[in-house]
Amino acid sequence: MSNMAIDQVLAQIRSMSAQAGSAIKPVAAAAVDAPGGAGGVQGPAFGELLKQGIDSVNQSQQSASALADAWERGASGVDLARVMIESQKASVSFRALTEVRNRLVTVYQDIMNMSI
Repeated sequence: MSNMAIDQVLAQIRSMSAQAGSAIKPVAAAAVDAPGGAGGVQGPAFGELLKQGIDSVNQSQQSASALADAWERGASGVDLARVMIESQKASVSFRALTEVRNRLVTVYQDIMNMSI
């Protein structure tokens, strides 16, 4: 993978991180802003963030599949390089989602095995 491709991937990760970070207040700021000086952290729930991630991966895979179908049909304006790049993006995002799932399962099992 070339430096330019790595830089593009890093830029995408940073922009996604910035988008996710803007929706969530830091804990210290949330405690100051909350009535009474302490309390609930306002932001999207964990389940909602997970659902957004799954939806994003699903949309990426559907887009790559549609682009591949268009190329197979010989649609104009669709080149093989673009099809392969979109396919790889979808593959990488799915592998990342699988790793997140594996980590969640591991954490859940660790918590369930704790003695009280």
